[in-house]
Amino acid sequence: MENIGAFLPLILLFVVFYFLLIRPQQKQQKKRKEMISNLKKGDRVVTIGGIHGVIKEIDENNISLRAAENMNFKMSRAAVDRVLEEDEE
Repeated sequence: MENIGAFLPLILLFVVFYFLLIRPQQKQQKKRKEMISNLKKGDRVVTIGGIHGVIKEIDENNISLRAAENMNFKMSRAAVDRVLEEDEE
């Protein structure tokens, strides 16, 4: 029984660590994965590199992004940082 008492602070530290770090990170990853899977043609997005554009084509792994007239980029879906709402422009 004395050995369990010695490990109690370590167990409590792990529980606190889980709720403060691991769980929020898992929620954030789930939210990002959902956002990437819900991308569609016509969405206004910002890439991880800071490029603003509109999705012109989309397939399973890649998107074609129009940043300006006659300026298209082909990039991975994972390069999208966020989808802009109408009022965020």
